[in-house]
Amino acid sequence: MIEFQDVSIQLGSFALEHVQLHIPTGTYAVLMGRTGCGKTTLLEAACGLRPLQAGRIALMGRDVTDLPPGQRGVGLVPQDGALFTTMTVADHLGFALRVRKRPRKEILARVEELADWLGIRYLLPRKPHGLSGGERQRVAIGRAMAGHPDVLCLDEPFSALDEETHADMIALLRRVQRDTSVTVLHITHNRNEAQALGDHVHVLKDGVLERQDPKLWKK
Repeated sequence: MIEFQDVSIQLGSFALEHVQLHIPTGTYAVLMGRTGCGKTTLLEAACGLRPLQAGRIALMGRDVTDLPPGQRGVGLVPQDGALFTTMTVADHLGFALRVRKRPRKEILARVEELADWLGIRYLLPRKPHGLSGGERQRVAIGRAMAGHPDVLCLDEPFSALDEETHADMIALLRRVQRDTSVTVLHITHNRNEAQALGDHVHVLKDGVLERQDPKLWKK
């Protein structure tokens, strides 16, 4: 469950005020809206990367408003993947567990599990330079899921992908959500992407969230 309770956020002259949002546990929610309307700001607030001026945020029934990012149980996939250039793919997949100081054997097992699950075992010794867009996003998703998060946040993860790769990644995210039952908040401008993935679609307009049913959209 992801819940924004009367949330207000101020960024310079831009403000979001009294935002209310409820995403049920185990569902895939998509957030849409015009550029600059505050979509990423809300996602970053859920992750603990933006402070609130007012209101509360609850994740999986737990008030996380004052918790640092590492204690929220959230996996984040940024728009560009944000991979570290000096780290191998294996290093990325094991990063969250190393930060938690998990045993080396556990880390290696999880890296292999994720690599097989995402179809990137052949990439494990490689660094990000030279990876395709789809490969980079698979690594970013694996890194975000490595610590078994309760919530997965994605900020326009497929905006730079070609059509074929885009379709492959939509299928991958469907499988990720189905296999793990993780609660997802996904930001996109792509209506087809929202329709293919979203159990619920919320549109942010003039600081107000409007819920829409993607099944009712015309093809």
